[in-house]
Amino acid sequence: MSPRAVAAGARLLGALALVLVALGGCAGRDFTRPPADTLALGKTTEPEIRQRFGDPSRQGIVMRNGETMKSLSYGYASGAGSLAGGLTPSRGMGFYFWNGALVGHEFTSSFDTDTTDFDAAKVAQIRKGETTESEVTALLGPPPGAYIYPMIPDKAARGLVYLYAQTRGSAFSLKFYQQLLVVTIGSSGVVSEVQLMSSGER
Repeated sequence: MSPRAVAAGARLLGALALVLVALGGCAGRDFTRPPADTLALGKTTEPEIRQRFGDPSRQGIVMRNGETMKSLSYGYASGAGSLAGGLTPSRGMGFYFWNGALVGHEFTSSFDTDTTDFDAAKVAQIRKGETTESEVTALLGPPPGAYIYPMIPDKAARGLVYLYAQTRGSAFSLKFYQQLLVVTIGSSGVVSEVQLMSSGER
């Protein structure tokens, strides 16, 4: 993967990563993953998201492909008991707006009931110019997130977003891990770009 792709992945993960690290223990308001068909890229507005989910845990500005967007991030972590290996159950959502409309959304969970963890080893089976969108979802499952321009460079494409983040350990010794996969689907319905990034320690 190119240095440009790695840097892009790191920037994309920033907002949700900060929210989940800051939570660490029990904090935030719990929520469930919104059905994909209730988030209309290019149409859903920031006020509509705020009405559904309330005030975000964090908000900010991000730059993608020369454009400035607003981000809203929501996070929740449960201190009621860690999962196996000292993993703190947590959820995070990120929303990105450009010219007042939603252009990207992400969801990550380390809860057993709706985990977004995925097998990065399978990504090698996705081939640019050959693999179709349906083949991607058959391989990895339905994506918990999606991007359009300017979250991705191609104005005629869509990005399938697979994001997983976890926090492990105590408040005095936290270990954070994250992996992000963005599979760009061109106008023909075939994969045109694959970007995989991971950081931290499982």
